[in-house]
Amino acid sequence: MFLNFTSSLEQFALWRNRHITHHQFLMFLSALIGFIAGLVAVTIKNLTHYIQRLLEGEFVANYHAAFYFIFPLVGLTITLLIVKYGFKKEVGGGIPTTLRAIAQKSGIMRRFQTYASLLTAPITVGFGGSVGLEAPTVVTGAAISSNLSRLFRFNQASRTLLIGCAAAGAMSALFKAPIAAIIFAIEIFSLDLTLISMIPLLLASVSAILTTYFFSGSEIILNYQLSDEFEISQVPFYILLGVIASMCSIYFTKIYFRIIRFFSRITSPFYRLLLGGSILGALIFFIPPLYGEGYDVINNLLQENYMYALQNNLFGDLTENIWVVVGLLAGLVVFKIIATSLTIGAGGVGGIIAPVLFMGSAMGHCFALIINNLGFLRTPLSVSNFTMVGMAGLVAGIMHAPLTAIFLIAELTSGYELFVPLMITAAISFMITSQFQQHSVYTLDLAARGELITHNKDQAVLTLLDIRQVLETNFVAVKVDETLGDIVHKGVIKSSRSLFPVIDEKEQFLGIILLDDVRPVMFNRELYDEIKVRELMQVAPDIIDINKDSTKTIMKKFQESDAWNLPVVDEGKYIGFISKSKLLTAYRQKLIEVTV
Repeated sequence: MFLNFTSSLEQFALWRNRHITHHQFLMFLSALIGFIAGLVAVTIKNLTHYIQRLLEGEFVANYHAAFYFIFPLVGLTITLLIVKYGFKKEVGGGIPTTLRAIAQKSGIMRRFQTYASLLTAPITVGFGGSVGLEAPTVVTGAAISSNLSRLFRFNQASRTLLIGCAAAGAMSALFKAPIAAIIFAIEIFSLDLTLISMIPLLLASVSAILTTYFFSGSEIILNYQLSDEFEISQVPFYILLGVIASMCSIYFTKIYFRIIRFFSRITSPFYRLLLGGSILGALIFFIPPLYGEGYDVINNLLQENYMYALQNNLFGDLTENIWVVVGLLAGLVVFKIIATSLTIGAGGVGGIIAPVLFMGSAMGHCFALIINNLGFLRTPLSVSNFTMVGMAGLVAGIMHAPLTAIFLIAELTSGYELFVPLMITAAISFMITSQFQQHSVYTLDLAARGELITHNKDQAVLTLLDIRQVLETNFVAVKVDETLGDIVHKGVIKSSRSLFPVIDEKEQFLGIILLDDVRPVMFNRELYDEIKVRELMQVAPDIIDINKDSTKTIMKKFQESDAWNLPVVDEGKYIGFISKSKLLTAYRQKLIEVTV
């Protein structure tokens, strides 16, 4: 059966090469991937809502407080059991998983990722995990597009573009925001903004949104119609909102990584589940609006129904006091990221876009209520407008995607008349946040490991290079206690190289010997036993650590040392050399591969 499939694939490849150009087939696949991403989005959403409906019976409605504590823990437990005993691999449902695949694996994603998040994310969110479904949808679509690209033997450039198409399709299907989806793919995945890349992204985005319209109608996540116009007198408040959004963005990223790194140090997944799930359950028990994605809370805030948004909390009897409401909204901003981080840290599968929008809406709503109730404005601020713009501020700051923030919120809420305040708040939030945090929440860890792909083409190519592929190991190593005779007989005679690494008994790298250093004495046999390796050895111009040095760092070491060959070590042990010429040749080859 496999042979028949392979034969059919080869016949199709021959037919395609004769009748369809690569560009035409790329257009077709981009539309197909958009359709698939739309199906994935519909499936994930419907599975999640089905689980939620099952859990929202009359019994739960009457005694919901206790179940707010139990359900998230149950969902996380089911997810862990599926991952540990079903997949037996880490799911990694976040967008950094896809970015890492592009940077380190040439855009190749494993087959189980085509369905892993599709099964685990609805369970995590359906049972109340405080995360979103956007990232799992993107990862699932990206994995499908990656494997389709491998099936049709596409190069890395086309494979990366189709992964971007999957991301655009997923976002377009979930939010019914096709323009923002294209911008999201370009900003987050650092795709080149060219006509060659724009058309596939456009086809994928349109195909995805048409798919969701067909299966789920015109229903949108956020139901909001602009009722208050933008007033120029409110510009200072939008500027101030941008400043506050930047502070919240920095808080979000710091808290998120602190909690995630704390849980990563716990080796047992069951201990992580027990600790994270219990704290998450307690948080949701005391603050029920943290349950699930939170789009119902956002919609209530956009409609200025903060009483409904904050219902079922411990201070329900006090919400007639506006300052209690302000305090509760501020609490949502503070604790939502903690609940999100606990969900992911405990083993849940989900993303951060929904929590970002949740926090942004609560922040903007809280800000407007504070200003309006201080009593110094003749005309009060539009609370709904600031709720909406607050979401853009946090998306721009946390995700470092200001254009995505502007168009996503505008398309989500049909608030195109608020483009100016959206631009003001998003730009200020992004500018301030980027001064303190150079990378977004998606790319911070990748950047720290030198695995981040950016819009800088040279930097991107350097990141994509696999250093181990240019490692040369045909150098003859000599030990530090050996003699000149050993160098001549083991090295000079048998090696075509003019450079010899010096190591100790444990193969730890100590230095180098150049043939020029040996030549003056190598013909004097009387010195063969007298002169030791340590007497001829010299310090290497620099050393490359295979586990720590990025390609950019290696290039810098070559430039600063003016060396032609540099030794490479792994935990201090010598493993080979890298030559500047071979590195530059690999760079040129990779540049050709990643150019569409």
